[in-house]
Amino acid sequence: MSDIPAYGLWSLVIINSLIFIIFTFSFTKPKTARDWRSLGAFWAFIVALFTEMYGIPLTIYLLSGWLTRRYPGLDLYSHNAGHLWSDLLGSTGDPHIGMIHIISSILILAGLYIISSAWSVLYKAQQSHTLATTGPYAYVRHPQYDGFILVMIGFLVQWPTILTLIMFPILVWMYRRLARQEEKEIQAEFGDEYSRYAAATPAFIPRFG
Repeated sequence: MSDIPAYGLWSLVIINSLIFIIFTFSFTKPKTARDWRSLGAFWAFIVALFTEMYGIPLTIYLLSGWLTRRYPGLDLYSHNAGHLWSDLLGSTGDPHIGMIHIISSILILAGLYIISSAWSVLYKAQQSHTLATTGPYAYVRHPQYDGFILVMIGFLVQWPTILTLIMFPILVWMYRRLARQEEKEIQAEFGDEYSRYAAATPAFIPRFG
């Protein structure tokens, strides 16, 4: 067993949390209370995740009895053990180079890309007082929320915890509710133009083919 501690690394909790907080803040530029609620909820998810990933492995503690019986050779308090999907599927080797981690990384990067590209389109539309309908907005009406959700799914694939699994459906429900509020305001501003756009463009799940 390595002498390097797997948890209690609070500097990593802070650094990793700040990376995602600063990135999403720079591309969303919250202005209204609704903006802050949507972003703050995502930040809460991120902080909870990294607290368990590097600080206190609460999920591992709570499941330690069952995991010990089910996987007697598993070193519960190693960092690798936190990759629960790899443990449950019986994967061997370093989980950081396994297929689960690769899929997770793709989802996270895709989510961050959508957030950044959607903000670029939205910012230009706001500056010209026009409706955002290009880029990601050509496929869905709320791409930034899709980006947040993809990042969260990616982390749930990589490092599931009890708290983030509970938070995820609540946040998805909240984003859907916020999206409806946004649409009422945009409808009032753009009228029939937005009605035609909304009729042709799905809210969250793009149409393929």
